[in-house]
Amino acid sequence: MNKAELIEAMAGESGLTKADAKKALDAFIKSTSGALNGGDRVALVGFGSFSVVTRSARKGRNPQTGAEIKIAAKKVIKFKPGNELASSVK
Repeated sequence: MNKAELIEAMAGESGLTKADAKKALDAFIKSTSGALNGGDRVALVGFGSFSVVTRSARKGRNPQTGAEIKIAAKKVIKFKPGNELASSVK
């Protein structure tokens, strides 16, 4: 499902227009991004939680040459599904 399909599904389920569903989805994305940038955790009961974790620096290999390279530490977004979401997937 892509963004356009998600907007259409949200509009159908909620009775909103597609324009209003797009505004709601964009607001959710913007709010979630802002919270994660601020170091907060976003938890949606039953759906799941988003958090930021730091991956430590590590050594890797260049697949073309086999040479060892250093991979820098970085922050990544982690999603942990909630019980309702996890149990709904069969």
